[in-house]
Amino acid sequence: MHTDFTNMYINGEWVNGSSEKSIDNVNPFSNETLFSIQSADEEDLNRAYEAAKASQSDWADMLPQARRELIEKFAQLTMDNKDFIVDWLVKESGSTRIKAESEFAASMAIIKEAATFPFRMDGLIKPSIVPNKENRVYRKPLGVIGIISPWNFPFHLAVRSIVTALATGNTVVVKPATATPVTGGLLFASLFEEAGLPKGVLNVVVGRGSEIGDAIVEHPIPRLISFTGSTEVGQGIAEKAGRLLKKTALELGGNNVFVVLDDADLDRAVESAVYSKFFHQGQICMSTNRILVAESIHDEFVNRYVERVKQLKAGNPNEKDTQVGPLIDHDQVDRILDQIEKTVDAGATVHTGGTADGNVLEPTVLSGVTNDMPLAKNEIFGPVAVILSFKDDEEAVRLSNELPYGLSGAVHGSVYRATNFARKVETGMIHVNDQSVNDEPHMPFGGEKNSGLGRFNGEWVLEEFTTLQWVSVMHERREYKPFFS
Repeated sequence: MHTDFTNMYINGEWVNGSSEKSIDNVNPFSNETLFSIQSADEEDLNRAYEAAKASQSDWADMLPQARRELIEKFAQLTMDNKDFIVDWLVKESGSTRIKAESEFAASMAIIKEAATFPFRMDGLIKPSIVPNKENRVYRKPLGVIGIISPWNFPFHLAVRSIVTALATGNTVVVKPATATPVTGGLLFASLFEEAGLPKGVLNVVVGRGSEIGDAIVEHPIPRLISFTGSTEVGQGIAEKAGRLLKKTALELGGNNVFVVLDDADLDRAVESAVYSKFFHQGQICMSTNRILVAESIHDEFVNRYVERVKQLKAGNPNEKDTQVGPLIDHDQVDRILDQIEKTVDAGATVHTGGTADGNVLEPTVLSGVTNDMPLAKNEIFGPVAVILSFKDDEEAVRLSNELPYGLSGAVHGSVYRATNFARKVETGMIHVNDQSVNDEPHMPFGGEKNSGLGRFNGEWVLEEFTTLQWVSVMHERREYKPFFS
């Protein structure tokens, strides 16, 4: 297995980037530079796309069992190198051991699901309004797919697009986030190379957004761009792709609500709300952003919640019992501390936290928050919980839907009531008597409104990453009356 990650992977070769600039890979907890890699430029990206295009037809023509066998071999190699991958997640993305293990398990689940896709490229035979004619619908790969992976769950959120694209006969160019080039891209090149993937089928270019960010979308070869990241960047990608009539699969920001109705089991709700806010320091698109609590139970919930949050261990992510590790860089720390200050100035109360040690931001809880305060109206993406109160279910629905996001959510209460409430929330995913950070490989994953376009996982991602071709077949000579009499 290739473990020198100071090069990128283009057309089956480990090569230097051609940019004059380099990228430092920095451990977000220790601030140690792990290594530096020469950045890619547009010519490197072009070579990667050309290689993917040249290899795509042969890859698509491969028998489905051969593609499945290669993905299964990749899965076995991934499992064999679990400790190596988990270590990289800890030191490169600031993952706690708890989060890294969870991310690895989620990644294995989607790899196993994708291994079934080569035999799920279903077509149709439909009747025709023309005598002696047959209509056939064939499902085909799109061709070449460009993937831009994020830094927060880099291994899982990259692999779900990579293995799906490969399993359905597409070839791939991956641009990982510059903060996580290994776990978001180069690890896959290494593992798939060892698995025997043909040259050009998977390419990984490590480059700055300022140098190749527009080009990876606007290049004429890719037919779909898969992106996970902020709404602002995703809107720019959608605009560029739309102008060029490219498909997009976009998982964007979430301002997710966690609603506690007045008949909820408080202990259960508190545990769920702590997990869905502070898992991976809240740096997850599905993390709870706003906790909405019924007025009649608000004070009791806040007291119990703050008590549990104070028990969380924050610090070195490499220690097995650490629950909250560092943010990805100090810019994020400064941004969130500024939003805490502005939210307090607007009338909120800090119950615990509010300080940072290096890139580790202490788990923080505020109450007295309203939807117009900075920490409520913006996606926090950090270990800060904000609690809002509501008078009745109608107001809770209004507060939930007031902001232009709709990725995930949760609601606690009696099952019938909470389920009816969940159906009224404008979100792609919502979980009753559970937390908001859920992902299952066979269930549709995606958002509404400003939280994205399309769905990942299962049969739904098959629709995203393939196209349909109608082929009609005349079995007898057709009469073209009255054109020919």
